[in-house]
Amino acid sequence: MCYITAIIPAYNEEQTIGSVLDCITKVEEITQTIVVSDGSTDKTAEIAAAYDIEVIDLAENVGKGGAMKAGMERCTNENVVFLDADLIGLTEKHVKDLIMPVINNDAEMTIGIFKNGRIVTDLAQKVTPYLSGQRAVKKTLLDRIPNIDITRYGVEVALTKFVEKNSIRTKEIYLEDMTHVTKEEKLGLIKGMQARFKMYWDIVKILSSNDNKEQIK
Repeated sequence: MCYITAIIPAYNEEQTIGSVLDCITKVEEITQTIVVSDGSTDKTAEIAAAYDIEVIDLAENVGKGGAMKAGMERCTNENVVFLDADLIGLTEKHVKDLIMPVINNDAEMTIGIFKNGRIVTDLAQKVTPYLSGQRAVKKTLLDRIPNIDITRYGVEVALTKFVEKNSIRTKEIYLEDMTHVTKEEKLGLIKGMQARFKMYWDIVKILSSNDNKEQIK
């Protein structure tokens, strides 16, 4: 059997990280799980450490791209699944639907799209599916993307641009009855909107970058 590593970047996700790990640790194809606590100031790392997994506790917040890169450096399998730490309603079926096309070589990358979860998150992913943080991917593909750690919240866009430019086989997977906690719910309306605008700015920088620059080759 071809196995897979789960990498979960997490920043102050003590409310949801446990339920995500409860699900992931039941999936037999996942033989390595790595939680990267990205400078969290709550109990994210402590809760994750209670499971039989690897926890990387970064002292400073380096952004999602940097957290994913830290996890990839510890990856021991040829396939990787990235999952957000704030998912609500994640099931073993969701995970298997994401990973099996990559494991079976039917696709080099899958992209998870929320469906029938909540209107606010369903709509966002229908409009911009390339922002989804739920992906399974061949590690050899990830190794071809330089400087992925500096893309911060533009990392999903960087992945999408790379696969489009290089005609990588991808498959969209609908994740029924799943959603995630919004930034406004986590941080409050004002701080949440500020964090969202910062994320959009990171995304705009990636979208507007020249393909000949170092970030994406």
